[in-house]
Amino acid sequence: MDQTLAIQIATSLIKKYEGCRLKAYTDQGGRVTIGWGSTGSIQLGTEWSQQQADEILQEAVETLPPRILQLVKAPINTNQLAALIDFTYNLGAGNLARSGLLKFINLSQYAKAADQFPLWCYIGLYKSSGLLARREEEKALFLKETT
Repeated sequence: MDQTLAIQIATSLIKKYEGCRLKAYTDQGGRVTIGWGSTGSIQLGTEWSQQQADEILQEAVETLPPRILQLVKAPINTNQLAALIDFTYNLGAGNLARSGLLKFINLSQYAKAADQFPLWCYIGLYKSSGLLARREEEKALFLKETT
């Protein structure tokens, strides 16, 4: 497994689905967000430069593989790690930790694990077509063989 390549693949997915906004806004889930989907101690009115947004994204993404690999007990390939990085960046390590996705990965039931991705497409009770598209792309990546 190539963690550097997985980070590159996942970063492309993150950029595709998050988009970059340099002025803080409230996302569909009600969280104040900036840059490439950064949340946390962000306040409305905050502004970042493009360089700042890119650096913060890179730092955040690079922290994810060790956290994911601490949870995953079964072998995974580069594409599977990339899919899990995107999933975890979007939903957090806590959601991964308590997901059926992780349960099936750790049972080495990869097809059943992949089927869990599309279940994570809700914002509250609202089914988001954007999140569903993202989860379907993660699922396809997860199932793709590494060459």
